[in-house]
Amino acid sequence: MPIHPTAVVDSAAEIHPSASIGAHAIVSGNVEIGPDCELLPSSVVMGHTTLAAGCRIHSFATVGDSPQDFKYGGAVSFCRIGEGTAIREGATVHRGTAPGSATVVGDRCMLMTNSHVGHDCQLGDGVILVSGALLGGHVQVGANAIVSGNAAVHQHVRIGELALVGILARITQDVPPFCITDQDGTVVAENRVGMKRAGFTIDERHELKAAFAAIYRQGIGRNEAVRYLEATVKTEAGHRLLSFYAHDSARSSRVRLFDPQQAA
Repeated sequence: MPIHPTAVVDSAAEIHPSASIGAHAIVSGNVEIGPDCELLPSSVVMGHTTLAAGCRIHSFATVGDSPQDFKYGGAVSFCRIGEGTAIREGATVHRGTAPGSATVVGDRCMLMTNSHVGHDCQLGDGVILVSGALLGGHVQVGANAIVSGNAAVHQHVRIGELALVGILARITQDVPPFCITDQDGTVVAENRVGMKRAGFTIDERHELKAAFAAIYRQGIGRNEAVRYLEATVKTEAGHRLLSFYAHDSARSSRVRLFDPQQAA
């Protein structure tokens, strides 16, 4: 395997022969590095971290460091990075807090420069964190969601699949799937472009558009939104939206009426 002579590699690490490790990179602890992974110069992978095949860790990124959590007492916890995920310059991913817990990043994710994934976060496949995006501990991000640049997400928040969190947003409550937020975390539109690119059917797109209009244009509350969705949705995507709303959460969505004049 191509390991630069200035790299520091722990004897406890398991590294696939096809992986490469660049100059001044550090591999510390019980790290597992899969096929065709690449650690660029000055990157750091530590702790009980697993990199699946084809991961690329860029310079000055740190993956698997201990959590920023006063409850952490040094127990063994984990960090798992999915296939084909890229972690760009200066990004950080911390492992879990409780014994045996894990921070998980799915397949084909992109964590751009200086983004942060806090302890115990769970990211689905295809998630994009744009430069400077910050996820607090225990945040869940659904598949193919995008968290825009310098957005900050409160701990325990859920962000649904294919959601688009606005640039510089302050997210303190759950963001439903298939929606776009403004800087205050208010849902301002359904993610029409994202759904079309993802191959959603016309029926699914029309159903989700109607749900958005009923919930955010008319301003019905969360419980009423659940009842509305139970009575109306027929598509698979609609049922996934219902499941998100019906799930009890520490940061449950507060349905705020969208005011186009205020947005303007």
